[in-house]
Amino acid sequence: MSATRRDHSQSPAEMSYSAGTQGPGIAVPADACDCHLHVYDSDFPAASAARLRPPNASVSDYRLLQRRLGTRRAVLVTPSTYGTDNRVMLRALEALGADARGVAVIDGAESNEQLGALHAQGVRGVRLNLSLGVAGSVEMLEPLAQRIAALGWHLQLLMSPDALAALGDTLRRLPVQVVFDHFARISPAQSGAHPAHALVLALLREDRAWLKLSGGYLVSAHVTTDDPALTDLARSYLDANPDRIVWGSDWPHATASAGLHPMPDDARQMDRLADWTSDVDLFRRVLVDNPAALYGFASPAHSD
Repeated sequence: MSATRRDHSQSPAEMSYSAGTQGPGIAVPADACDCHLHVYDSDFPAASAARLRPPNASVSDYRLLQRRLGTRRAVLVTPSTYGTDNRVMLRALEALGADARGVAVIDGAESNEQLGALHAQGVRGVRLNLSLGVAGSVEMLEPLAQRIAALGWHLQLLMSPDALAALGDTLRRLPVQVVFDHFARISPAQSGAHPAHALVLALLREDRAWLKLSGGYLVSAHVTTDDPALTDLARSYLDANPDRIVWGSDWPHATASAGLHPMPDDARQMDRLADWTSDVDLFRRVLVDNPAALYGFASPAHSD
């Protein structure tokens, strides 16, 4: 990618839940958005069936990462740890202010007033996590979509490729946009081979879906975003619809805290996005323009 390299002569100190100390090797554009992160607070109880119970990770901790990466905007996602309790996410959303949006977890029984209150606080979507989630089922896809359609929210999905592959007809009739996080949980080995990959590419081309280039280490056979095999998979999504791809750090990397893999270096994750986009304009679109469209941030003014 042809772009200005950052000066590392003043490198920030090591921070919580992110390996390394330096910033990205690429200049990150103004208004860049990290579209997938979580916060954790032990003052709030975990759901009884939660499998991941990470240590506290606060907005103050995350602010340090923002300064290191050069990002401004953020999308907070209620993690599986809290089930349908969105209080930790909402408190963090309030702290981050107008530069943040939220993705909540709901059960569909909420009143219109409750959903309206979430919207007023900055929520723009709901997540159905059928991978590690403790709430929800595939049968909730259509009822949840019906509940949130009038708000203009999207439905964010995380599930196994086998489960996803069987849902093409259902996803195409939903009255909302679908957002796949974590590379749609499709591994590089499944790229071009698993029917779920073909389905996601088709939904992207049809403008029915978005995809987050987040958690690459989760789908890598080597549990690292530095895995060269991720490049072709990432490019397949970018080529399918470059206006429907966003990026997320997945900070504070709950699976790493649980000892399932090494702690990622978030600056390297940003550099890998630069590798995958390989173009300054596309890099900016993924980090700035596309998140603005998906989450309702003010559109940036670009100077040529």
